[in-house]
This record gives sequence, C-alpha cells and structure tokens, in this order.
Amino acid sequence: MGAITFMVISAAAPLTAVAGGTPLGMLMGNGAGFAGTYLIVTLLLLLFAVGYVAMSRHVGNAGAFYAYAARGLGGLAGGATALIAILSYNAMQIGVMGLLGAATAGLFAGWGINLPWWVWSFVAIAIVAVLGYRQVDLSAKILTVLVLAEYVVVLILDLAILKTGGDSGLSAAPFSWSQITSGAPAIAILFCFAAFIGFEATTIYAEEARDPKVTIPRATYFSVILIGVFYMVTAWLMAVGAGVDKLLPELQGLQDPTTFLFGLSDRYAGTMLSHAMSILFVSSLFAGVLAFHNAVARYIYVSGREKLLPQTIGVTHIVHQSPHVASVIQSVLAAVVVGLFAVLGLDPVLALFSWLTNVATLGVIVMMAVASLAVVIFFRANPSSQENVVKTTILPGLTFIAFVIIIYLIVINFGSLSGAGGFLGVFLPALVLIAAVVGLVLASALKSRDPVAFAELGQPLKD
Repeated sequence: MGAITFMVISAAAPLTAVAGGTPLGMLMGNGAGFAGTYLIVTLLLLLFAVGYVAMSRHVGNAGAFYAYAARGLGGLAGGATALIAILSYNAMQIGVMGLLGAATAGLFAGWGINLPWWVWSFVAIAIVAVLGYRQVDLSAKILTVLVLAEYVVVLILDLAILKTGGDSGLSAAPFSWSQITSGAPAIAILFCFAAFIGFEATTIYAEEARDPKVTIPRATYFSVILIGVFYMVTAWLMAVGAGVDKLLPELQGLQDPTTFLFGLSDRYAGTMLSHAMSILFVSSLFAGVLAFHNAVARYIYVSGREKLLPQTIGVTHIVHQSPHVASVIQSVLAAVVVGLFAVLGLDPVLALFSWLTNVATLGVIVMMAVASLAVVIFFRANPSSQENVVKTTILPGLTFIAFVIIIYLIVINFGSLSGAGGFLGVFLPALVLIAAVVGLVLASALKSRDPVAFAELGQPLKD
C-alpha cells in the first residue's frame, strides 16, 4: 500500500499545491476561506471514494476511470473515457513541465547558471523517460524521498506558525461560512479540486498490487485523507500567519503570488528553510510529472492492450514489466508540445502550465462524474454484487450531481481561470469533448471489426 500511496500523493505535488495553487486560490477565490473550501472538497472526494472503492473490487483493471465507464456504461462510454483520460493526464504532465522548466531556470539563475526554461524542461523529459521505462518500484522509491522532504519542510513552517500563534493569534475564522462564501467560492473550489488530481490513480496500479482488494481501498481513503488534512491545515496556518484580515491585501501586493509561502517562511522559520523550499519546489514539480507520466502511460497501454489503440502499444517490457511503448509515446509527445511552445515563444507558466492544467482539471472531473454514474448503473445491473445501497447508489448519485455542477462552473469560468480568453477560452475546454468523440469513434470501429474485444473492454485481465 505504501508504494501506491506515495505514487498518488506525489501526483498531487504537495509543495506545488501549497506554494503555487493555494496562494492563487486565495487571491482569485475566497481568501482566508480557502482552508474551509479544502475541507468541503475533501469531504466530497471521500464521498466519491465510497462508490469508487466499492466498484474497484469488481474492476481490477489498470484503466481506472476507463474501466469503470466500460463496465458500468458500456464499451462506447469506455472508449470516450479512455481518450479523455489520455488527454487529461498528458495535459497535466506536459503543463507541469512548463512550470518545472520555469522554476528550475529561476533556481539556477540564482546560482549564476542562466539557461532558457525549455532546456530544463527537456532535461526533465529525458529523466522521466528513463524512469518511466523502468518498473514502478524504481519510480516509487525516488518519489518517496522527494515527497517526504516536501512534507517535512511545510510541516516545519506549519509548526513555527502554530507555535507563535500567527499574526494575530490562532483563529477558526477561515472555516466560517461567511469566509468560505466570500469572494469567488466557485473559483476556490476549482483550485482546491485541482490540488487533488491524481488521487484516483490508486486503481491504475490494481494489476501490480499484491492484494488489490485490500490494498486499493486502503490506499484510496488514506490518500484522500492525508492530502486533504495536510492542505486544509496548511492553508489555515498560512491565513493566520499573514493575518485573516491582512491576507488578501498582502497577496494583492505581490508581483508573484507564488512567493507568498516563501515570505511566510522567512518571517516564521528563517531563510534557511526558504532556500530548502525553493529547491524542493522544483523537486515537487518533478515528482508530479513523473507520477503523471506513469498514469498516462498506463492509460495508453490499456487502450492498446484492449485494441482501442494499436495492439503494439499494449505490451509490457520483458524485463521491467513496465508499459514501455506507451511510456515512450508519452515522452515523445511531451517533447513535441514543449518544443512547440518554446519555438512560438509562449510563456511556460501563463500559457503552457495554466492552459493545459486547466484542461486536465476539467477532463478529470468529467471522468469522475462518469465514474460516479457508472457505479450506480453497474450495481443496478448486477444486484448480486450489491454491497449497500448507500455505498452503491445514493452516495455515487449525489457525487455525480455535484461533479456536474462543478463541470458547469469550470466551463463558464474557463477563460478567467486559465487566462486563455477569446477563441482559446472556448477551444481548450472543447478539447475534452473532442477527445470523447474520438474515443466514441474508436470504440465504434472496434465494435465493428472485433465484437468480442469490444465486449471485453474494461474487463479484468485473464489469468
């Protein structure tokens, strides 16, 4: 369970979310109420996990969301979901490559080494390509060290703020309804949700776990609780550290809101911790892109193995047992997209990172909505597998409705959230719909040429 959990929480990129997403969510969303929003989102994802875990015992396929859709809603829905997954995780991994390149360039510039952001992005792509080609255990060991270090430095700052009582004393105000609903709470919800992307990846490793029926549920719940509590407490202490009433003015006065955490570190824990954070911020981004690389490689692999994509993609390495062909495809795609943004001179953060990670967020939430509906339909169609009507119908039904509302909020706010106005504000979220249509076409083609393979989409591997 430990290796799988670390793969998941590294995809959530703890320090990246705390230093990057949390200050931006506070600034653009609901200020100090952001901590309370984390609590709400954590509870929502725990509710989602109930049905997700209940059905995981009947899936046992590395396709995760794709497998859920195929088993619950049929092969056509499975094909659409598979392509949305491939788009979403590619977009997230490649988007974070932009921020990683920019952050690394800034870090090394402080040491007198000045290189363009894309050089560092290409270096990261090369390293991730090698690690992704190898087995999961190698990646998990590296991620374990990096993620533990991230938690340690942030917890040191948390304890320092807690010990001093913050700017004006500890306060529960960030959890009050008035704070949570202040400003733009819808945008705050989206930023919080983006911080959790990757937690659902526990089921992707079902085929590689020793006892998936025990390991996967435990890893799923533990991942949501660990990520949620950590983010919520840290966001609360960041708010009281700056002062609940002083938080927004301070953020508004910063040229780069992502420096907010480092400013708090200087104030409460000293510059040495800030220097460590700046280095771990880069390693956090690296850990995230590695974890997302592993996730998307497995989606591509399963799509090939089950004949949605060419079967030559759905093979594993004879020695490492890794989805090596799918891994290579993802690495090449990342290099092409990063190269395109570099040639066009587009900003690695405001364009590459912001545009693609928002597309990824939308895609993952769409898949969660599909998965919630799939759980309800699956257990209604298989009453003998019914565990508990609350777990298999009521809670999944409620989370489906909640996700549909969140999807609506993302679509109508996409331009302001991503900074991609005009045509891009419409085209980028439409990529999710385009991916779904492509998946439907591929699934329909498979149904025509190989009805048996189509009927087996999302089924567990046969011994």
